[in-house]
Amino acid sequence: MLRELHIENLAIIKELTLEFNQGFTVLTGETGAGKSIILQAIDLLSGGKASAKLVRSGTSKAVVEALFDIRPDSPLLGIIKEQGIDCDDTLILKRVLANNGRSKFYVNGSMSTAKILASLSEYLLSVASQHDHQQLLKNQSHLDFIDAAGNLFGQRRQVAALYESWSAARQKLHDLQQNEQDKELRKDFLQYQINEIDEAAPIEGEDQSLEEEKNRLRSSTELRKLAADSFDRLYPITDSLAVVRRNLEQIAGMDPMAAALSEAVAEQSYLLEEQRTEIRSYMDAISHDPARLDQVTERLDILAHLKRKYGPSLTDILHFQTEAKKELASLESLDQEIAATESQLQESRQALEEAGARLSKARKQSAKQLAGLITDELHSLCLENSCFEISITPQEPSRSGMDHVAFLFSANIGETVKPLSQVASGGELSRLLLGLKCVLAKNDQVETVIFDEVDSGISGQAAESVGAKIRELAGHHQVLCITHLAQIAALADDHFRVSKTIEGERTVTSISALEGPAIHDALAAMLDGTSVTDNTLAYVQQLLERKYQ
Repeated sequence: MLRELHIENLAIIKELTLEFNQGFTVLTGETGAGKSIILQAIDLLSGGKASAKLVRSGTSKAVVEALFDIRPDSPLLGIIKEQGIDCDDTLILKRVLANNGRSKFYVNGSMSTAKILASLSEYLLSVASQHDHQQLLKNQSHLDFIDAAGNLFGQRRQVAALYESWSAARQKLHDLQQNEQDKELRKDFLQYQINEIDEAAPIEGEDQSLEEEKNRLRSSTELRKLAADSFDRLYPITDSLAVVRRNLEQIAGMDPMAAALSEAVAEQSYLLEEQRTEIRSYMDAISHDPARLDQVTERLDILAHLKRKYGPSLTDILHFQTEAKKELASLESLDQEIAATESQLQESRQALEEAGARLSKARKQSAKQLAGLITDELHSLCLENSCFEISITPQEPSRSGMDHVAFLFSANIGETVKPLSQVASGGELSRLLLGLKCVLAKNDQVETVIFDEVDSGISGQAAESVGAKIRELAGHHQVLCITHLAQIAALADDHFRVSKTIEGERTVTSISALEGPAIHDALAAMLDGTSVTDNTLAYVQQLLERKYQ
């Protein structure tokens, strides 16, 4: 139950706090006074879209906060626990909207998201506004009403999952059949690519070693010249080092202190002689072979051609060949895969149709019961001669099932029922919406029901019957109602008056709780404005007395 609502800097509301009780509460006031802002605040707490324009000009942010009492048996407690939110018997939702349009969301003081607030609000609030009349004219909404009344959304989700499986199998079969049409051409092309790579037989790293060899062959004359010069220059040095080595060996024989020096020089002497020998071997190994250079260049050209077609490296080429072989193998078994997918498609379609048939049967039962309940509600709302029916006809499967649903209505005896969009007036739609909300509210877990000017298009006795129906609903729900009709407002347990005042040079919305004579005055003003007469006051008294009948 909504216990308290706090608003700061939202549109023309500077700051206000409302405390609500169980039962029937109305909010009245002139058009433009700010009643709709209260609904806007509740929509923001439900994760609704926000705009920076909602922030009161000259302020940095708007704040909306609500306190709810939670019943111990409410299914909401389980959802709150799943979200890791600490909660006992109260829940606080908060939204902060900055003047740059960005929002922050809080649940019991912890940061949250719009999605979480929306999921929690589904179990806290049910809002019916005059804009919801349009829902009554949409067949998809009719389907939602039936599933809500019959608690069928679980079955509907099952059908949706089966529909997705069937759709996926259908798309897969389509793709396979497309491949079947191009199979032979694709097989020839893949085989050509595989053969081309096989014929070249590239080896990882081969291109790098060939490039090195090509460079050596191209530079063979210069390499030999440099190696020969280096060998010649080392020859006298190694001869001189040999003499130094022998001298130091003799010194070490006479003076042991020179032994380490003798060994070090000897080591370097032998090492240099080995390196001179390696230079000679390198020089002899240098090949000047124009034929080999041509072979290497030709091989590199072949590998470059493969790289341009199949990948920037030999590794990529070999990977491409592996994948091509896999695809070729899959094409060879395409017939078997098509047959298996056709079987899968048939099975998924059968499962979808069976689940859809079960859902259709349950919907027809729900629709029959719902139509009867709504008809009773309409009769109690001064539409005694009305007839309401729900038509369910089969259609091709979709995520929501295999049913096309339409609400049919006639306001007069002897008139054929027709779709709502063709026959229902604004006042009739208002009462039909109210009847639906009353029926559904008795079945759902929402404690707070909000009506925003659902009295549109009605007056007189119809208005009185709507007020009585709302008060009846308030017997087992908390009901908040924004209304312009005294016949409805008179039946409320609590009455708030919304008004606009000027503070300084700014317009400000304020809300005050009315009691006693103030309620009489407000109801009289709703009936006759500034031309209140004794008859008006007497009628107000009659309206107030009906609340206790």
